[in-house]
Amino acid sequence: MSKPDTRFKNTTNRLLRLVAEHYEVGDALPVEESLASLCEVSRTTVRAALAHLEDIEVLKRRQRVKIVNRRPSAGDALTVPEFESHSERIEKTFMERVLRGNLVAGQHFTETELAREAGVANASVREFLIGFSRYRLIEKRPRGGWRLCAFDARFAEELADMRDMLELQAIAKLGLVFGNDPVWGAISQMRAKHDQLRPLMRSQYNEFPALDRQFHYLIIERLGNRFARGFYDVISFIFHYHYQWDRQDEMQRNLNALNEHLAVLEALDQREVPKASTHLRTHLATARRTLLEAIRAKG
Repeated sequence: MSKPDTRFKNTTNRLLRLVAEHYEVGDALPVEESLASLCEVSRTTVRAALAHLEDIEVLKRRQRVKIVNRRPSAGDALTVPEFESHSERIEKTFMERVLRGNLVAGQHFTETELAREAGVANASVREFLIGFSRYRLIEKRPRGGWRLCAFDARFAEELADMRDMLELQAIAKLGLVFGNDPVWGAISQMRAKHDQLRPLMRSQYNEFPALDRQFHYLIIERLGNRFARGFYDVISFIFHYHYQWDRQDEMQRNLNALNEHLAVLEALDQREVPKASTHLRTHLATARRTLLEAIRAKG
């Protein structure tokens, strides 16, 4: 999947959400220029997405104006295969090294070795590491060297406070979403992924961190806030790949988290958003407690 195709599909899905949340049948959409600005893409990409919505009869043309012809349904959303950018490849390589225990607190590493493993240029690695360094999880050393740092309970508490605020605000927004919004199809798909992994957890529990990340990104996307998504890079690192976890209870910890995810997803599948919010509070409290226990055990 090329990057332009991915951008087209993401734009199409965003327009579907826009129509579902803000327009009724017969309403006119804003002009292409406004939609392009809203979706942060070119007018060419918006024009292609609008043409697709005409093809599936969500929109119809009235002279040069796009009119809502029918309400979007969950089946209208386009599947977007994961496109791995250089930044995503570096992050994945870095986090997998931490997860496997090949990189521990206090250990030094270089931009060159990480670039070689990720198959990218040193400059891309440097940009990624500088971004992470502002959270004081890593620190720069001379001549392209870096050191992985530990952090204390206060840092973890502050991070957990921000996570709670963002995710609970995001899930509350689902209470305002129409039943035919594409997000409900995405929630059902996420539930199916959890159901598939659950009976395999004893042997494949190391696959859970990636699914955990997808689950939390699905929630945080409802905020529609570009800064929130950037902040979630560091949350992913701390809560899902952290080097201070005790590997002895990793399987049980991941299984417990998966079951808590399912409680949230099952409530959302039934459109019971307040119930889902309660289950999410429970899950976030568990994650906070487990992280703090891991840090204190290393203290």
